[in-house]
Amino acid sequence: PLGTTVMRMTAFDADDSSTDNALLRYNILKQTPTKPSPNMFYIDPEKGDIVTVVSPVLLDRETMETPKYELVIEAKDMGGLDVGLTGTATATILIDDKNDHPPEFTKKEFQATVKEGVTGVIVNLTVGDRDDPATGAWKAVYTIINGNPGQSFEIHTNPQTNEGMLSVVKPLDYEISAFHTLLIKVENEDPLIPDIAYGPSSTATVQITVEDVNEGPVFHPNPMTVTKQENIPVGSVVLTVNATDPDTLQHQTIRYSVYKDPAGWLEINPTNGTIGTTAILDRESPYVQNNVYTALFLAIDSGNPPATGTGTLHITLEDVNDNVPSLYPTLAKVCEDAKDLRVVVLGASDKDLHPNTDPFKFELSKQSGPEKLWRITKLNNTHAQVVLLQNLKKANYNIPISVTDSGKPPLTNNTELKLQVCSCKKSKMDCSATDALHISTTLILLSLFSLFCKSFP
Repeated sequence: PLGTTVMRMTAFDADDSSTDNALLRYNILKQTPTKPSPNMFYIDPEKGDIVTVVSPVLLDRETMETPKYELVIEAKDMGGLDVGLTGTATATILIDDKNDHPPEFTKKEFQATVKEGVTGVIVNLTVGDRDDPATGAWKAVYTIINGNPGQSFEIHTNPQTNEGMLSVVKPLDYEISAFHTLLIKVENEDPLIPDIAYGPSSTATVQITVEDVNEGPVFHPNPMTVTKQENIPVGSVVLTVNATDPDTLQHQTIRYSVYKDPAGWLEINPTNGTIGTTAILDRESPYVQNNVYTALFLAIDSGNPPATGTGTLHITLEDVNDNVPSLYPTLAKVCEDAKDLRVVVLGASDKDLHPNTDPFKFELSKQSGPEKLWRITKLNNTHAQVVLLQNLKKANYNIPISVTDSGKPPLTNNTELKLQVCSCKKSKMDCSATDALHISTTLILLSLFSLFCKSFP
C-alpha cells in the first residue's frame, strides 16, 4: 500500500552531536530504473525511513522491467544546508512476488488417446501463471474433480514445466467404456491474495478415447486345482478347463494347447479344453513337489494378431501303494571269532506315504540244511537286527531277507544281505580271502552243474 515503510537508512557523523556539524538530513539523489515512475520512493529527511509513494497498481512485479530498484541516498550535515558535508550509500529494494495471478489453462479442452490395458502418462496439460516461477505462487497443483470414480487416473505436476501430467494408473477396459471425460482444476501451492479468485480459466476438460486391443483369453478359475489318484489309467479325464475372451464386442473362437507339461503326462483337446492323461501319473516323480504336479496351458483366440492367455493347473496326487520297501545296508562284516554275534541293524524305507509304508515286516527266507545259521529280530516299525547263531568260517554269505510294507495290498521286496566273515588279528579285519560264497546247498549244486556243463560241451 501507499506509504509502506521499506527500510531505514542510518548515517553517522564523527563531529560533535550537539552541534549542527552532526545534524544530518537524508535525500534520494537517484533511482534506477526510473519506470514506471521516477519517484517510486520517498525518504524521511530526518529519520531516514524509505517509504512507497506510488499507487499499489504501479508497484506490480509482473509489469516492471525488473523487480529490483537501486536508490542512491545522500546524507548531509549542517541540517542539509548547501555548506554541509555529504556521504552517499546505495539502497537496494527487491519487489517480492505476491500470488495475485491464478494459473490458467492454455485451452479449455484437451484430447488424449490410450490403448486399453496400458498405463502411463497420456497427456500433458499446459497452464500459464504470471507469478514468480521460483515461488509457491507459480507452482501448480492439479486436481481431478469429476469423471474419475474408479480412480483410474492420476495427475502430477512436472516441477520444471509446471505442466499437469495426466496418467492412467488402472488399465482401462474398452468393453466397459470407450470414452472418458475428466474435469480438472488447477491451483497454486500458495493461496491467492484476498481480492483475487480462481476463475473459469482455472478449470479444463480432458476428453479421453480408449482404443480397443485384442486381449488374451482368461481362464476361470486361475489357478485350477484338482485331486487325482496316482496311477490312474492312461486316457483318464483330469478336468475340462474354461477360458473366456474379454473382447465381448468381437466374435472370436478359442483354441487350447499345452504350454508346460514337465513330465509329459497330459494332453488337452484343442476345441473343448478337456485335459486327459497320456502317461501314468506318479506321485513319487521328481516333477511332483509336495504331492502337487503343476502344468501350464494356453488359450489362443482367433484375433488378428491372435492373443494368448495362460492358465495354471495344480494336480494334487493321492498316494497309491506302488513302491516296494528298500533295505539298507546291503553289506555287513563280522570277525570269524567274534564274541558279539549281532551282525547288523537293518533299516527299511518306502517312497510311499502312510499307511502304505511302515510298520514293516522283516523275514528270513527259508535256510537250507539242518543247521540254522542266523535269525532276524524286529526292533521297531522300521528296523530289525540280524544275529548269527554261531561263529562262521571265513567266507562270503548271502542272507536272503524279505521286507513287506503295510499297504493294502502289501508289497514285498526280496533282497539279500551280503555278509563277509573275516579274519581279525590285532584289531585288523582281513576280508581279502572271503571269495568263497556260502549260500545254500542248492546254489552249490547249481555251481557244480555249471562247471560240469563247461567241461563237457
